[in-house]
Amino acid sequence: MADRATTILQIIPQLDTGGAELSTIEIAEAVIVAGGRAIVLTEGGRMLDRLKATGADVRIFPAATKNPAKLLANAAAIARMIEADGIDLVHARSRAPAWSALRAARVTKRPFVTTYHGAYNENSAPKRLYNSVMARGDLVIANSGYTRDLIRSRYGTPDAKIRVIHRGVDGATFDPEKVSADRVERLRSAWGVAPGQRVILQAARLTNWKGQHVVVEAARRLHADGRLDGIVVLAGDAQGRDAYAEGLREAIKAGGLEGRVRLVGHVDDMPAAYLAADASIVASIEPEAFGRTAVESQAMGCPVIATRIGAPPETVLSPPEHGPRSMTGWLVPPGDATALAEALLAALSLDQVARAQLSLKARAHAAGTFSLRQMRLKTLQVYDEILGTGLAARYVAVRPQNDG
Repeated sequence: MADRATTILQIIPQLDTGGAELSTIEIAEAVIVAGGRAIVLTEGGRMLDRLKATGADVRIFPAATKNPAKLLANAAAIARMIEADGIDLVHARSRAPAWSALRAARVTKRPFVTTYHGAYNENSAPKRLYNSVMARGDLVIANSGYTRDLIRSRYGTPDAKIRVIHRGVDGATFDPEKVSADRVERLRSAWGVAPGQRVILQAARLTNWKGQHVVVEAARRLHADGRLDGIVVLAGDAQGRDAYAEGLREAIKAGGLEGRVRLVGHVDDMPAAYLAADASIVASIEPEAFGRTAVESQAMGCPVIATRIGAPPETVLSPPEHGPRSMTGWLVPPGDATALAEALLAALSLDQVARAQLSLKARAHAAGTFSLRQMRLKTLQVYDEILGTGLAARYVAVRPQNDG
């Protein structure tokens, strides 16, 4: 099969924000650079123009539906598309559309690949069945070692079918030297941060499992003790979870934190956000399948505190396993506001030399282990393994230098 004729179909519900969505865009671009054709089915979102800019063939499609009748209709539509467009491989990145994509791939006898992006709660037999589609690929991509172990334990998927490919961070975008002081100051101004005022950042959509309420409680305790040095910025959309957002506002008011903890909504310029911050928090109280913001923080040299659950122990090198010479951040128990507050004090107490040393180690760790180039090449190698193509080699030939 000629690489230039290789056509990869990805399906993702929306393109608003998140690791699965960003990976879709990054792999579409990699396929095109490698001489292939990338088709993406999606309902769209704020990152739609970014996807289109890669040169991908973007088709607006009801990919978010969970209605059984519509899922069957989607499967039939995808099967027709596979035949009409000569699609060689189908790659699903979310559960509901994966059921349609799986049926279409089996009917047309095309390879089916999944990426297991989330930890996915399984509190009932129907939910377990629903989730299981993400382990039904001919090859299953796990975005962390934690996720690999989850797939094995839940579905008995053999190691031979699983490929661990960590999320990649674009080193060309998340590079402190490429972010101007103006970008940082514009963002601090938009947040209402005074010159010289310190910033504690949590970048995550507003939902209970991301743990914003734990951050607010840690801030309350520090504020009550007179030790809250700076302001806390909660950056992220509620995405319809208005009751949770309102609960956060009430907790902020009750804790006397108005003006000290701010909900600023979605932030587009995340590299500048990390540079604007003195510390970054990943406060998830449920397992992160990967936890992209922990790696992005390190890539930008921003001291990071994450919870010791899910994948962050793979991405953040923390005491006690790592001493001062190798640590790149801190890990704390999930839901523990006291431990989070203490870790924040440790991060904010770093002097200039200690912070610079930590930043260098963190940046080297992120670049060496979680690069975008590595993620792209390993994903193309999965396609090559199934199809017998040379997409990965072609990508390297076109872009011989590290591109992120």
